[in-house]
Amino acid sequence: MIVTRTPFRVSLGGGGTDLPSYYSQFGGFVVGAAINRYVYVMLNRRFEDSIRVSYSQTEIVHGPDAVEHPIVREALKFTGLESNLEIVSIADLPANTGLGSSCAFTVGLLNALHTMKREHVQLDELAEEACHIEIERLREPIGKQDQYIAALGGITCLEIDREGGVRYSSLDLPEETVQELENNTMIFYTGIQRSASEVLRHQSKATEEKDRPVTQALHMIKDIGREIRSALLRGDLDRYGSLMDEHWQVKKSLSDKVSGGDLDRWYEIAKSHGVLGGKVMGAGGGGFFMFYCPNGTKGRLREALTAEGLKEMRMGIDFDGAKVLVNF
Repeated sequence: MIVTRTPFRVSLGGGGTDLPSYYSQFGGFVVGAAINRYVYVMLNRRFEDSIRVSYSQTEIVHGPDAVEHPIVREALKFTGLESNLEIVSIADLPANTGLGSSCAFTVGLLNALHTMKREHVQLDELAEEACHIEIERLREPIGKQDQYIAALGGITCLEIDREGGVRYSSLDLPEETVQELENNTMIFYTGIQRSASEVLRHQSKATEEKDRPVTQALHMIKDIGREIRSALLRGDLDRYGSLMDEHWQVKKSLSDKVSGGDLDRWYEIAKSHGVLGGKVMGAGGGGFFMFYCPNGTKGRLREALTAEGLKEMRMGIDFDGAKVLVNF
């Protein structure tokens, strides 16, 4: 029995510049953090000569090609494991909510499969394999930040060159800065689940076609991401909060599906209750809203957004990254 644990992530700055359509022309930069909410993958040898996969539905099939779950199918083919397997996944949070759930699952599944084969794979290799499966094999319109941050853990900066090579570095902040960041960050679930693919495909197509407004917006997002890194290193978290607001205003210009309606209204409510900045996680359109709230404003924000039907999720930083919890 093998059990792996892989964290979800929040993007702190630069999100969207990690997509191939952008970094292949201009290079990308992202800073993000793994959080203490997880995807668990359990892998066991099955007595029957078949594969059983259990997620929101259950499949019992013969051979990887018959598996309907695309990530499981491609991960099995990639690692060469073909039968007598049982794969079960559970998660702390729902899918399609902007916290990188599918990429965390891919990293966790690959970690389990390699462990079963007694293969030691470095965390950055695990991340790159997950990128290969999702971006190259499955042609998902996603970037590279989710896989790397889930695999590596902590607060991580990614520099992505035009060939897709990733240089990563941990943002080693003083403990008091990390605590202040955790204490003053509030995350609320909007109750809206959506696939990011439509928004990201629109962004990718516009970038490939050199759409000037979209490209300029992504340039600004990358610059803001670098400023966010500098603000965090200085311990200037109020500046980080203000930069989040700048990021959100630019991000909304990428597509009319990023925000609108209730999302805009909730953001204005948050700002009126002392929030310096915030944004919807992932591509936008729903999922989780993250805000930076200076001391003294959190109680009022909690009360206001709870009254709107939003559900708070307390956040902490995960510094372990992808991990094998059980192997016997």
